Amino acid sequence: MNEMRVSGSGGASLYARTWGDSRQPAIVLVHGYPDNSDVWSRVIPDLAARFFVVAYDVRGAGRSSAGATFGGYAFDHLVGDLRAVIEATVPDGRKIHLVGHDWGSIQAWEAVFDERTKDRIASLTTFGAPCLDHAAWWIRKRLSLHPKKLAELAGQLASSWYVFAFQAPFLAPLAWKGIAKAWPWLLRLDGAKHPEVNPTQAEDGARGVGLYRSNFAPKLLHPREARTDLPVQTITSTSDPFVSPRLYEELALRVPNLWRRDLKAGHWTPLSHPAELSRWIGELVDHVEKRAESPALASARMHARARAATKGRFDGRLVLVTGAGSGIGQKTALAFASLGATVVAVDRDEATAKRTAEQCEASGARAHAYAVDVADRAAMEKFARDVMEEHGVPYVVVNNAGIGLAGPFLDTSLDDFQRVLDVNLWGVIHGAKLFGDEMAKSGVGGHIVNVASLAAYAPSRTLSAYCTSKAAVLMLSECMRADLASSGVNVTAICPGVVNTNITRTTHFVGETHDGEAKRRAKTSARYAWRNFGPQGVARAIVRACVDGRAVVPVTAEAKVFAAIGRISPDTLRLAARIDPS
Repeated sequence: MNEMRVSGSGGASLYARTWGDSRQPAIVLVHGYPDNSDVWSRVIPDLAARFFVVAYDVRGAGRSSAGATFGGYAFDHLVGDLRAVIEATVPDGRKIHLVGHDWGSIQAWEAVFDERTKDRIASLTTFGAPCLDHAAWWIRKRLSLHPKKLAELAGQLASSWYVFAFQAPFLAPLAWKGIAKAWPWLLRLDGAKHPEVNPTQAEDGARGVGLYRSNFAPKLLHPREARTDLPVQTITSTSDPFVSPRLYEELALRVPNLWRRDLKAGHWTPLSHPAELSRWIGELVDHVEKRAESPALASARMHARARAATKGRFDGRLVLVTGAGSGIGQKTALAFASLGATVVAVDRDEATAKRTAEQCEASGARAHAYAVDVADRAAMEKFARDVMEEHGVPYVVVNNAGIGLAGPFLDTSLDDFQRVLDVNLWGVIHGAKLFGDEMAKSGVGGHIVNVASLAAYAPSRTLSAYCTSKAAVLMLSECMRADLASSGVNVTAICPGVVNTNITRTTHFVGETHDGEAKRRAKTSARYAWRNFGPQGVARAIVRACVDGRAVVPVTAEAKVFAAIGRISPDTLRLAARIDPS
């Protein structure tokens, strides 16, 4: 590590440090409020192993001087400071990769559009705060009589209460005398690991309110369009108590070369998730420096549909669907593709998986097809490795693949039971376990959807094997939900009723001749077709479950009715189970 003093804008004295080989690509880290550059202490080691890293105390923080006047915190001086640091630490005119957190993010955005610095920036990674120009346009769009937009605006304004509180000229600095004492405890509450005590915290916080008083009002009243083709990566903390992820929904409209990562974290991610930050920063730098785009980075690239002015909720997220060749799986893959997801369509039949992937791509999404038998453990292990090496860790996994089997219990062979359990239960276990492990480790969170059935809680004398497999999936989902909650991975069991899919045309009816089985399939298919509830309805329920996070979702009226009867009068279901549906 090398230390130096840099003469900033207006005579401010800035404390800067560098790490790593100066011949490598340069990364400049800009901290937020009320931190100093020590906030990067857990991010720097991984980055410095491959890059040249620069960090400095922003004026008024840590070991840098505050500037002579209140106006010293205006953007003009902040960007001037950044320019001085870049020229002092990377003097050969090379472009640097800029990284900002909180107010460091706001300053970094300003530098992207400032004539003094924009030509020295190769890429931008931001988290913890948006560009103030973009935030102003977001606010203006919600100043309407539309209840939903007003609710979004009210929610963000409530979260940003401190912006208004810090406008008070005497009370805000005075309050920091007490806040500083509780600061380590507040950081731990946000998820920070081992936050050090900053001896200048009270003074830094008291002086730093000038950032808010100098810059917020001018930007909110007179925002620029603030468009850039610069490679930009935004890391959105889904549990940030101060900055709503909604503020980034329209970012792709002004930043076409955009990657978005979602992190299950609070506000101080440099202290809570340093490994993820250093890895993701490095992936963007590698790509901009003409190296291959990593699978994870490729999955994070914002979908073209968002650049055409839509708000794809799953833009750039990797969604994997088994049994995607037809029926519920196919419609689910298409539903996620329409919302901007990158889809991995999986089916035992390679041709149908490819057809689904092609339909996803026709809607403008990225899609990949794989042929694998979910019941085959070795094949699924190889498949999981291939997917994560080529495309990264999925954000959503839909374990949908399943087969049907009907017939009396005593007529159902052990081999029949084995095959149904292998596909309907073990197929779900394979998908949930192999991908769930990596989802939990990633720190990003996500969602696993296991497709069960009305048969999971409604017994039938002619569906013993099928009901057993689906009941096991339902209980497995409940157990997984409890176990994975702490890692931010949500789990939902979807329980459709009578849905018109081709499973009825492939269901095996035990104890029947070839002709008898064909007749039973035809009758069952006709009955399901008469019910006329298509797989797209289940697909919509799956997407909603990934948004709302519900534990168990009965789909179709009969599924909801049977669920209610099971709670009120389970004996009624037991009596109904004795009816021979044939």
